[in-house]
Amino acid sequence: MKSNLKVFLKGILDVSPLMIPVVPFGLIFGVLAIDIGFSPLETMGMSLIVFGGASQIVLLQLFSGGASSLVIISSVGAVNSRHLLYGAVVSEHLSDLKIIWKIIISYFLVDQAFASSNIYFKKNKDHNRYFHLFGGGATCWFIWQTTTFLGIILGAAIPEKLGLSFAVPLTFIALLVNDFRKLINVIVIIISGLVALFGYNYVPYKAYIIVAGLTGIIAAMILTKLIKRYE
Repeated sequence: MKSNLKVFLKGILDVSPLMIPVVPFGLIFGVLAIDIGFSPLETMGMSLIVFGGASQIVLLQLFSGGASSLVIISSVGAVNSRHLLYGAVVSEHLSDLKIIWKIIISYFLVDQAFASSNIYFKKNKDHNRYFHLFGGGATCWFIWQTTTFLGIILGAAIPEKLGLSFAVPLTFIALLVNDFRKLINVIVIIISGLVALFGYNYVPYKAYIIVAGLTGIIAAMILTKLIKRYE
């Protein structure tokens, strides 16, 4: 059986390639948060407490658009709801741990750490395998906090008149690029986009994003069932 340190280092090694795209997003978040009006302390605090790239970018998008607190909180919660699935998947590998370790591991359970550790868990059944997730998650945490801090420094150096609010939607477009390869994804994106576009002026409390997201989920479910039926 491998030592705890070796498993921890293995987690760092396995997740490292997945950190490459995280770096620019961390920098963008730090820069945009300062540009929108968050203080350096608030920006850093968000990355420390929320520690979720996608949800933090969503928060900036909604905040800059004047959304209500209720919409912001519910939207961030919806984005982070995928962690319920992550937790359910890895729970069997953490069942023997003390509650304090479960809390620590759950904090570090982000997308990249889950992706790499889930593969490791399937191949390794040693009782200390959770150190792999600990190592991967800690690496994600360090990279995200570091890039947020660097983004704050860059954001403070950029003149206010330049304005970078346009970078938020561009960031989401970049996240969607890979989804354009499948027709069903393109259809769902178009449907959600149209609902958001027409709902912008008519849905109260700036909740058009939530409505658009739910519409996209429903559309995806219907299209998936139709495709399976006619295959």
